[in-house]
Amino acid sequence: MTLESEVARHLGKIIDGLRAKDLDALRTLYATDVVSFDVEPPLQHVGVDAKLKNWAKVFALFDEVDYELRDLTVTGEGGLAVGHGFGRVSGTLGDGTPVEGMWVRATFVLRKLDGAWVIVHDQASVPFDIATGKGVTDLQP
Repeated sequence: MTLESEVARHLGKIIDGLRAKDLDALRTLYATDVVSFDVEPPLQHVGVDAKLKNWAKVFALFDEVDYELRDLTVTGEGGLAVGHGFGRVSGTLGDGTPVEGMWVRATFVLRKLDGAWVIVHDQASVPFDIATGKGVTDLQP
């Protein structure tokens, strides 16, 4: 199996865990000291518990969760890999309202520990309009 396919497979497990709303499964896919630069404050979330707290917020908001990852590009060597692409959380709210979500730029840094890949850093971001200082959330990949 190539490094690219191994990383894509690992990120697929993240998507499966999100769709199942399974925090325990997600916990095993991140390093315990993961640093996440997510779209919501603060500037960084440190540790797997902080990362899972963000996903728990998503799970509380959505009755059904979906995650799509497009245009994934992976590079790396040995026990370190970097992937980037576009991600989108979507789903159905508790009241039945469908939500398309917004596309974000997604970056993942993974390290192989004890023979298994774990995410040690991730970042989700949106471009912003320099003139207004506001995020631009309606772009499509």
